[in-house]
Amino acid sequence: MSTSLTEKHTTPWYRQGWPWFLITFPAIAVVAGIATFVIAVKTFDGMVVDDYYKEGRAIVQTMGRAEHARELGLKADLKVRSESIRIELSAANAADIPERIRLTIAHPTRGGQDQELIVARSGDRVYESAIAPLSTGRWLFLIEDESRSWRMNGAASLPAEMDLTIDPNV
Repeated sequence: MSTSLTEKHTTPWYRQGWPWFLITFPAIAVVAGIATFVIAVKTFDGMVVDDYYKEGRAIVQTMGRAEHARELGLKADLKVRSESIRIELSAANAADIPERIRLTIAHPTRGGQDQELIVARSGDRVYESAIAPLSTGRWLFLIEDESRSWRMNGAASLPAEMDLTIDPNV
């Protein structure tokens, strides 16, 4: 008896190694693409700067406001906790301490995590407010009066630096 090619016994494709080997790489690419898409959707990086010219002009104005804070002899001690912040503000003249301040907490690269608060004075020179929890990393703190005539800013790496002093005179 002779066997023809059509009568030859062959194993099904799914029991052979080569099809699975060839399917593996495209399958890995699909899974990696889905994972990348999920990460991109869940995290918002935001733009660092929209208009560079406008930012440049604002820097010149900012320098004047920082100089005004220096003239008033302002100094701020911040105590950052997991969900609150306490600010003790001092000035050369106690009358220069406003009833409310504008506090901006900004992440240098993730604009979606920034917080802007108007904080009322809760005691003599003390301002306290609840804040959204801050992630680990570098954070920028900006304190201004409501009319934005003066400003002070500082930076801290959390959670290592939970207490921060902002002194424009230094």
